[in-house]
Amino acid sequence: MPTKKINFDAVREMALALPGVESSTIHGAPSLKVRGKLLCCPAIHRSAEANSLAVRIDPVARANLIEANPEVFYVTEHYRDHPTVLVRLSQIDRRSLRGLVRMAWKFVTGARTSRVPSADRRGSRPSHARK
Repeated sequence: MPTKKINFDAVREMALALPGVESSTIHGAPSLKVRGKLLCCPAIHRSAEANSLAVRIDPVARANLIEANPEVFYVTEHYRDHPTVLVRLSQIDRRSLRGLVRMAWKFVTGARTSRVPSADRRGSRPSHARK
């Protein structure tokens, strides 16, 4: 169980470090998007547990996460037909959450790489292109 409380502000900080992520809203709630596509937001539907995060993710990855750790990850009927996993923020640690946000970023952007660019490398040219 995490030692320091994780809330949407912590999620926002992690996500905004990734290329193209911006703060936005969805149905009046805060959200994070990439090029206008939803990345994650507080799970606001009444079927979700309090303090849950809705994260866009591949449905196969969702099934694997829920099977591996149902105390942290779940889905309700409302979200079942969407590529979304629900996360109990009170049950996830920061490292796992950071990995999940990166996984979501890859899913939303269609990135085929296993490595997500780090925030400090955004906008930098590849080493072979430098003089």
